Amino acid sequence: MIRYRYLLIKPHGPSYQKLHIENQGRRRIRSYHRTSIRCTPQLTVLMSDSNVWLITGTSSGFGRRLVSIVLERGDRVVATARSLQKIQDFPQSPNLHLLELDVTAGTTAIKERVDEAAKVWGRIDVLVNNAGIGLPGILEECGVDRLQRQFRPNVFGVLDVTNAALPYMRERKSGTVVIIGSRSAWRPEIRGIGSYASSKAAVHVMGETLAVELASFNIRVLIVAPGAFRTENIYSNKFDTTHPIPDYDETRAKALLRYETVPGKQPGDPAKAMKIVVDVVRGEGVAVGREWPLYLVLGEDAEQDVRNKCMKVLKHLDEWQDVIRDVNL
Repeated sequence: MIRYRYLLIKPHGPSYQKLHIENQGRRRIRSYHRTSIRCTPQLTVLMSDSNVWLITGTSSGFGRRLVSIVLERGDRVVATARSLQKIQDFPQSPNLHLLELDVTAGTTAIKERVDEAAKVWGRIDVLVNNAGIGLPGILEECGVDRLQRQFRPNVFGVLDVTNAALPYMRERKSGTVVIIGSRSAWRPEIRGIGSYASSKAAVHVMGETLAVELASFNIRVLIVAPGAFRTENIYSNKFDTTHPIPDYDETRAKALLRYETVPGKQPGDPAKAMKIVVDVVRGEGVAVGREWPLYLVLGEDAEQDVRNKCMKVLKHLDEWQDVIRDVNL
């Protein structure tokens, strides 16, 4: 049996008043304010067996493409961004709800927004932690302040949003948490990306722990590790040269040169990457017949970086095996 949810999107007129009286107690009439917009003007009938996705950072890049692909598959999306104005140009759809959510706003404010997201269709099936920034710079020159700025959205924001969504998933004993990480966690030896790579390594580890802690609730975790993809704004933040140390002049110059010449030359297609993510979450397309991957590495460059790191660690383990094992009491 297919069950339906009837959602009144924009109440108006006598027919609405009659409808509200007849259905009071089982319909929620949502208020409208500047932080929340439903992208349709009429009464909509939606099948309850489609997934509800909450996606952060949808104003550009992976997030923007993911919204479109999820909608094409027939699922519903609560798309968020720091500024609602930046996502108002999404095509109207009865399956799309826009919500203002700043992942650096703090635990309380984020919980309020996620609670609002959950009320739109009564649940959250898939959470995609996509919002994040990259702050390039030499680690010693950047210091702790810039590292904290890097971790605020990329790590603490991810945990705040995830923790706010998990009660809804635990209640239903079902859900998927997607973390958009980076191959930089596997290849941090590139000059100037230490802060960014550190933040991505942190969320990778956090995702692995969550996968174990949430398994008993039938909640899955997917850590996406993309390589270089041609997305907007990935190189929008300037390389930090606020407190230059002369000893790093040559290192900084090389890092700056690389940082300034990469945009527009990345090999990865972000739309293809997000289609694969949706396939995996829905168990369709390329995911059919495969086990659930804790890590989803995307891009030949990312694959090579992961393999190189694994081989490097194994080489060191083999070379130092006798020393490693000679420490027991």
